[in-house]
Amino acid sequence: MQTLQATIFWFVFIPLVNPAPPLQQESLQFYDYDEDLPLGSLTQQDYEMQSKDIRKDGTNVSLDTSLRMQRDDAQLDVPPTKDTNLPTCLLCVCLSGSVYCEEIDIEAVPPLPKETAYLYARFNKIKRIAASDFADITTLRRIDFSGNRIEEIEDGAFSKLLLLEELSLAENRLIKLPVLPPKLTTFNANQNRIKSRGIKANAFKKLTNLAYLYLGHNALESVPLNLPESLRILHLQYNNITTITDDTFCKSNNTRYIRTQMDEIRMEGNPVVLAKHVNAFSCLRMLPVGTYY
Repeated sequence: MQTLQATIFWFVFIPLVNPAPPLQQESLQFYDYDEDLPLGSLTQQDYEMQSKDIRKDGTNVSLDTSLRMQRDDAQLDVPPTKDTNLPTCLLCVCLSGSVYCEEIDIEAVPPLPKETAYLYARFNKIKRIAASDFADITTLRRIDFSGNRIEEIEDGAFSKLLLLEELSLAENRLIKLPVLPPKLTTFNANQNRIKSRGIKANAFKKLTNLAYLYLGHNALESVPLNLPESLRILHLQYNNITTITDDTFCKSNNTRYIRTQMDEIRMEGNPVVLAKHVNAFSCLRMLPVGTYY
């Protein structure tokens, strides 16, 4: 009777434990780390694949080198940057005519794709802008070098940028301004070390599209001369301006002259007492912000 029960039990139990599918069987392999792996094991196959040479253009190169070459081929045809030897669009982000090189500690302006229209290179360690940096990039419309260490800009660095509309050199170490391109609408040089002798008398005269001029937190002793009629916003706060004249903003020989475009002038934080120069503001629609007593 006991033999019959055991026979029935195994007859019922065995069908419930089917062999694992082939994929599961193959995945359940255990190796003793004290023994060598079989020649055909997965680990050794991977090693052999990685060490296998791949023939390309008649030259044997490793798999890693081949992958690196394929990745480089996908980048834009731009020379490597001067201080990293990496392609610009690998070091920076290139997207639809814009190049973003922010907070990557570069020390020089990187070579740019020829179709670049917008360059953002803020918060780096750039010290100098050379005339050759933009010699072949005539499509630029906006450049932002805020928060670098720029002390020198070569003559003519921006002279070929005839489409440039916005330029920011804020938070650098400039003591003088470069020659600016003619179509600028916005120029920002806040928080530098610029003195009045570092701005030429006609620096802004021919910039007939300039609407926004930011020169706050510098070392200017006077308001720049020959400001264009197009100017709407002028920031000169926290400089060392001690005096202004009747011709600084207006025309002393024309009492009917009105600056129709000017909306805001900031002069707070300067030694000048504005109430002593009432005639200097007769052509303005609004009085400048600053000290009047």
